[in-house]
Amino acid sequence: MSQIFLDKLSSGKVLVSDGATGTNLQKVGLAAGMSPEVWVMEQPQKILDLESAFVRAGSDIILTCTFGGTRLRLKDGDYVNKVAEVNHKAVELARQATSERSGILVGGSMGPVGGLIKPYGPLTVEEVTAAYSEQAAALTEAGVDLLVIETQFSLEEALAALTAARQAGNLPVVVSFSYDRGLRTMMGVKPTQVVNTFQPLGVAAIGANCGTSLENMEMLVKEYAALAPDLPIWAKPNAGMPELNETGETVFKITPQEMGAATQLNINGGARIVGGCCGNTPEHLAEIARIAKN
Repeated sequence: MSQIFLDKLSSGKVLVSDGATGTNLQKVGLAAGMSPEVWVMEQPQKILDLESAFVRAGSDIILTCTFGGTRLRLKDGDYVNKVAEVNHKAVELARQATSERSGILVGGSMGPVGGLIKPYGPLTVEEVTAAYSEQAAALTEAGVDLLVIETQFSLEEALAALTAARQAGNLPVVVSFSYDRGLRTMMGVKPTQVVNTFQPLGVAAIGANCGTSLENMEMLVKEYAALAPDLPIWAKPNAGMPELNETGETVFKITPQEMGAATQLNINGGARIVGGCCGNTPEHLAEIARIAKN
């Protein structure tokens, strides 16, 4: 097991993750609807530039650009049979970015597979577990320090991802849910269920990311902390909720200073790992890091 992440958690310091991947890549040309994993292979310098910017902004953890790096998410593109190569290359890029400063960790990002499990959708638990197993094995082989099962909304899918992570090795695992229905996920999962399900399974941290307002994130962190005071909490909110501007472009209006203030509230509430999801630029991350490290 990579002890570095666990040792950093046990030190009592607040750790800083990174900011958004997709929304920042779209600013430099990633087409709407295109998978960022395509750019891992075809525009690697742009992935490296973004991850390096987060390192310079103060990140302690850089997530690999593998949110959609499973066979099920890549099935309609050119890389469906190159899952291992995509994930290996993404780890290589993250490692290259973290080499700019000592002590920075690489987290292997494992996002939703893009379909629902029966009876709500066409996928079986076995299919989902197999997809995650292929990804988790590739990320582990490539040398990540931890695995981050993120933006989850279904207990069954998150459990399948955790099973896959454990099959791949014994890396620390973070499980983070997206609460886009107030204090529930789109599948109705509540923080109590997340704690009751995953704390007994020995995850390194639980958390919330994306899909909710800053105010809701503060409430989620406090609820997690009340339910599991000894379990580290990962908090990575969007820079506010997405809005359409006058030209029809999706924008996030929360400023870096507002993200910093929200970060302080989350730390006060019990968060041990902080960062930003959609809309959070390196400038947002720099303010998050300034708050977390002072």
